[in-house]
Amino acid sequence: MEARDAELKKELDATLHARRELGEEYESALVDSFLGKVEQRLDGTIDRRMRRHMAEQQMVVARGSRAPNSPVDSWGERFGFGIVSLILAIPLSAIGVVNADLPGLFVTWGGIVGVNAVHSLRGVNFGRGKDRDRKSEWDD
Repeated sequence: MEARDAELKKELDATLHARRELGEEYESALVDSFLGKVEQRLDGTIDRRMRRHMAEQQMVVARGSRAPNSPVDSWGERFGFGIVSLILAIPLSAIGVVNADLPGLFVTWGGIVGVNAVHSLRGVNFGRGKDRDRKSEWDD
């Protein structure tokens, strides 16, 4: 960025020097020319940022994963998580009962229910608007 700033500074110096040589009657044309160069620089920067952002989005889609701000998950993912947790509940329950009898069973199932509850509530905005909570890289 500093190299670009140096180029822009050189352009401004050249514009000011030309204004001194040509006089005030060419001032608006010189200013318009300089502002056009600044506008081109901004357009190029915005284009690069947009291309980078779009490439990142395409990479996320190509990899098959969710974007950071996408909807939480699908019904299938929640269902699969529930099935896996119930399958793992059998040996965990046995371990809890062997080590601590009935309180061990309650602690084990409390943990299983807690993990499933947290997974099901992941990404819920509890009374907040969806769009209001999301920050974009374009927001300042």
